[in-house]
Amino acid sequence: MGRTIVVDHYDDPRAAARAGWDAVAGSDDTPVFYQDGYLSAYHDAPLAPLERLGYLVAREPAGRPVAVLPVALHRLADPIGGLRRLHPGIERDSALLSHVWHCYDTQLLGAVARTDVVTELLDTLRRLAAGWGARWYGLVNVESSGPTATALAAAGLTGKHLVDRYSTDLTGLTSYEDYLARLAPRPRANLRRNERRAADAGFVCDVTTPDGADLVEIADLCDRTAARFGNAGFYPAETFTRFVTALGPAAHVLRIRQRGTLVAAGVCLTDQRRFHTWTCGVEYRVDGNASPYAALFTESVRLALRLGRPILEGGRSNDVFKRRHGLTARRLDAYVMRL
Repeated sequence: MGRTIVVDHYDDPRAAARAGWDAVAGSDDTPVFYQDGYLSAYHDAPLAPLERLGYLVAREPAGRPVAVLPVALHRLADPIGGLRRLHPGIERDSALLSHVWHCYDTQLLGAVARTDVVTELLDTLRRLAAGWGARWYGLVNVESSGPTATALAAAGLTGKHLVDRYSTDLTGLTSYEDYLARLAPRPRANLRRNERRAADAGFVCDVTTPDGADLVEIADLCDRTAARFGNAGFYPAETFTRFVTALGPAAHVLRIRQRGTLVAAGVCLTDQRRFHTWTCGVEYRVDGNASPYAALFTESVRLALRLGRPILEGGRSNDVFKRRHGLTARRLDAYVMRL
């Protein structure tokens, strides 16, 4: 019997879009990381040292697209340091992974409940990895309680805890005061106190578009912040500038200055339902007692509410702050195999 599912591989997201990617990934619930704007921007300005990118479209025999998956051949498999705990030595090898590390919500989009679809996508991923010379292959940053994890378990794979990401539901909230009201008394008081201190210290926040921001300055601050967590080079300035600019209206830039000096900045992304605090940079050496990070968090919540997005995605890391101030941890797993 012939295969009931065929997986086509495309080298460019625009070719995949013409071949039916959006028929699967065009719903209102699709995260920004799977939409044409993000995929094309990252393809043209990859923030990581990648050897190759690919876009898989699974089809039924009649040609109807039923699932999609972006893949990337990473020259360095473990830039944020999580995989080496699970697979010692992987940090020295290449790996074909989905999605890229600058995405914290990896999904198999489409008919994930169909075992034939998932099996064929995984087989294609393995064959591509072997053909492209990767030592490892798989999926990373998969939410353990989501449908993709369920589909991978049904295919016989076991996920290993990689890291947590954080999010919260803003449905029904109309103001920042509404958000504060649902926090416990101490964190609510902490954010209010920090806002007063920020005003006293001369913090000034504005929101702009990528075209209106000095993205080189912001990339430098974000990369210095990433370096504090062992991720130096995660935001190369020239590529960061091209990537964020290419995102266009999906990107919003938050800046906080103290007497003209940039002390915090965030690049936030939006899709139809979510406001993503995608990355940020913070200068910890400031005058006064205010926390630039807490000030940036406050302004991010305000902007998410102003833009009317019901889900605030808080990204990875800074676990203690995020748990304390209203975000819920979502376990992310890795499903990675060695060839």
